[in-house]
Amino acid sequence: MAGSITVVALVVLAHPQKIPAQEPIDEIPQSSLTAEIQASPQNELFFADVLVRGQSVLEVGSLASLSADDRAQIINRRIASVLAQADSPEAVTVQFDPQREIAVLKVNNRILMTVTNQDALDFNVPIETLAEQWANRLNQAFTERPLAVDVLQRLTNTTRQLLRDTINLLPSLLGALVIILLTWIVAKGVRHAGLVWAEKTEGDRSAEILIGRLCYGGVWIMGAVIALTILGLDFATLLGTLGLTSVAIGFSLKDILSNYISGVILLAARPFRIQDQIVVGDYEGTVVQIQLRATTMRTYDGRLVYIPNQVVFQSSIINNTASPIRRSDVMVGVDYDSDLNQVKNLIKEALIPLEGIQLEPAPMVLVHELAASTINLKVRFWVDSRQQSFLQVTSTVTQAVKEKLASAQIEMPTEIYTIMLREPADSLSPLGLIPSE
Repeated sequence: MAGSITVVALVVLAHPQKIPAQEPIDEIPQSSLTAEIQASPQNELFFADVLVRGQSVLEVGSLASLSADDRAQIINRRIASVLAQADSPEAVTVQFDPQREIAVLKVNNRILMTVTNQDALDFNVPIETLAEQWANRLNQAFTERPLAVDVLQRLTNTTRQLLRDTINLLPSLLGALVIILLTWIVAKGVRHAGLVWAEKTEGDRSAEILIGRLCYGGVWIMGAVIALTILGLDFATLLGTLGLTSVAIGFSLKDILSNYISGVILLAARPFRIQDQIVVGDYEGTVVQIQLRATTMRTYDGRLVYIPNQVVFQSSIINNTASPIRRSDVMVGVDYDSDLNQVKNLIKEALIPLEGIQLEPAPMVLVHELAASTINLKVRFWVDSRQQSFLQVTSTVTQAVKEKLASAQIEMPTEIYTIMLREPADSLSPLGLIPSE
């Protein structure tokens, strides 16, 4: 008999009293306070949002055998069920169970959630206070709110979510910032090394700029890829997305990309360099700067012109300073009675003492045209290709030739026009009448 009593007692101890069926509490296991305080697995979120009509109202933590995300999903499903059955549910009530040290939140006689000792420890408030706070928040969320309150609530939730995400991503953000700082330092060093190497090998400022910028940009691209990878961005997915949208991006950025590509080609091909004097379309002046997007030119009257590289690349370019010397011409007309050999010798004598004229190739005087009243001679000579020197020397030559021929009494007549009248003078009267005697 004693053995039978012992068996019955063991059976009773092995089967503790169950929770009544009318108050099921799915998320609270029958366990001790020590078990409730145990943390959830490390790969789970410690807190998750409880949503009402898509907006976060409060946060719940994880339990011993239930993650925060799973717990929030159970509560959200119950809230959605209540809202689906009644547009204006009753007020949320709080029922405290001191024996098990939990509080139950109910609405329309249905259990929404429970508040446990673990929740009280998480938020550092008593169970009763925390349960009342959560009930008030749910009651406010269930009630239809004005537009301004709804907007404020959405902004608050968004800000809180952003802050939470920032805190979660803080290690990644710090790592990305460190990579960006290192990239900036390395990019500057690589650009300096590229410029030094280009100065020794190329000797062209345009090529130095191209090499320096390519090195700088290449390092930044690598650093950006590493930083985005640290932030959790899947670079393969990014490339796939860019591949799908490459056509749209190409059409929208066609002109911008064309200018940059044209700039790279111009810096590589080098049809002109900085300080060269060129003619591009209707513009003529000195090249001040060559960038990847545009070429800057200073005209001879001091104005700055920014020409897109696509326009420069597609236009015919005249480089006046590609060669160190440039030929200039001066036209001189003399009388038909003049001795041409004497005139040629006089012009050559006038050119010899002038400063700025190149002796090689030697100046030339050619008979260019037999005009109506003059014999036109073309004086050809070579000068510095720079615009200022070119114009100044050409003006000096023109003045010297004129003074030399005038001192030798060589006539330089102007054009002569002969007017012949084929009608008698009387016919030119206004009425065309012949006067009578």
